[in-house]
Amino acid sequence: MNEIVPVVDMSGISIEFPGVKALDAVDLRLFQGEVHALMGENGAGKSTLIKALTGVYPIDSGTITVMGAAHRFSSPAEAQAARISTVYQEVNLCPNLSVEENILLGREPRRRGGIHWKEVRRKAREVLDQLQLGHIDPGSVLSTHSIAIQQLIAIARSVQVDAKVLILDEPTSSLDADEVQQLFTVIRALRDRGVAILFVSHFLEQVYEISDRMTVLRNGRLVGEYRTRELPRMGLISKMIGKEMDALAELERAESRRQPGRQDEAPVLQAQDLGRKGSVRDVTVALHAGEILGLAGLLGSGRTETARLLFGADRADQGRLSIDGTAQAFRSPRAAINKGIAFSSENRKEEGLIGDLSVRDNLVLAMQASKGWLRRVPRSTQDQLAEKFIRALDIRPANKDALIRNLSGGNQQKVLLARWLITNPRLLILDEPTRGIDIGAKTQIQRLISSLAADGMSIIFISAELEEVLRLSDHIAILKDRQMVDHIPNDGVTMEDVMTIIAGTHA
Repeated sequence: MNEIVPVVDMSGISIEFPGVKALDAVDLRLFQGEVHALMGENGAGKSTLIKALTGVYPIDSGTITVMGAAHRFSSPAEAQAARISTVYQEVNLCPNLSVEENILLGREPRRRGGIHWKEVRRKAREVLDQLQLGHIDPGSVLSTHSIAIQQLIAIARSVQVDAKVLILDEPTSSLDADEVQQLFTVIRALRDRGVAILFVSHFLEQVYEISDRMTVLRNGRLVGEYRTRELPRMGLISKMIGKEMDALAELERAESRRQPGRQDEAPVLQAQDLGRKGSVRDVTVALHAGEILGLAGLLGSGRTETARLLFGADRADQGRLSIDGTAQAFRSPRAAINKGIAFSSENRKEEGLIGDLSVRDNLVLAMQASKGWLRRVPRSTQDQLAEKFIRALDIRPANKDALIRNLSGGNQQKVLLARWLITNPRLLILDEPTRGIDIGAKTQIQRLISSLAADGMSIIFISAELEEVLRLSDHIAILKDRQMVDHIPNDGVTMEDVMTIIAGTHA
């Protein structure tokens, strides 16, 4: 391994968007013949750093050196010309074309004014054999292959242009265990040929299996660069998560002042080995009235997938689900809503809010949907509900006619909560309700959640902030690599306890 002259040397990279410092003096080095993992939670700056390297975003300050030459890429094409290739989670190929056509698209050998198809086949076969993919028919249509094979074809395309740097962005997110191993075989073959590989994944075990070195980011800043074998899993998790909730340390733990759920009654919701192939598995939980169940795990561990299964947004194909002791098989979110279950998505801009509608219109959406669009909620009722919940949740500005897109993130989140509270749910699933909002709004929402539980509502709470999960939850389901690995009562549990379970080092 050559540690004197890295293939890629990014130094002091800073990028600022309006009001946001996305990267702050970040360094990244990639070496020949190494797999380098880029680690960090959501919002850490991983995607921004990759886009800086590949010419999608211009950098405000810092330097980028590729194979000893300084560069400032202004487009992905310029990065590709410098022999940097990227394979994204969503395969960016042409599914209607053949494997060989995709591998050589835009670079087809020419003969007598046309494409030399025999040479196309030969070159495609050559690169497939190099990657131990000789079993793939170059003439087969790409769409007939699995996502895993399509990703391998995308890698083969990068190899055919003799890439010196290969960026793999979440390449295993849709793969099963056998497909992951097939991909890793190809990655190792490329590493042994001297390619520098940047591997981005939230699957901890995979990172430790395949990477030689890692760089950790947190909140747009560099935490450090480490040799994988020298950084224990516990240490990595601690560096990724940090202690970003110190400002909330004095917040009184509200659930200590309320009574736990009635364990002698049938659970409001109970799941046994619930799962969905390719999504999440082994979800086993029981939630009583007035309880808060926290879902803990790193990003990509399966928290959102679990919430979607319980709400019927995704259909389970494994295990059992019951409501009030009666078996259920939700085939749609409407079926869950009819049973008193509400779900506030983590993606409030795309799955929650309608930016061009007013606060009032956004507030009554769920209520209107439950009644049916032919039974309109009277305008006077809409106004009364909007005014009531604007006061109750301290939504600012206190203007029911304000466009939702003009509100701050925290106030938008309050509108989403109010939308579901209007339906008076028995079980409220909250996926990252405090992400990206200021400390004051975060504190208000946490207190509201605890108050709702004190009034008897059951709540499933998802947050990337472990301290937040520990502060609010009565018991905690811990997920890792899209599998529930433990379910523990929150009786003196510490961050270290949870991180130990996630790292797989507990007894």
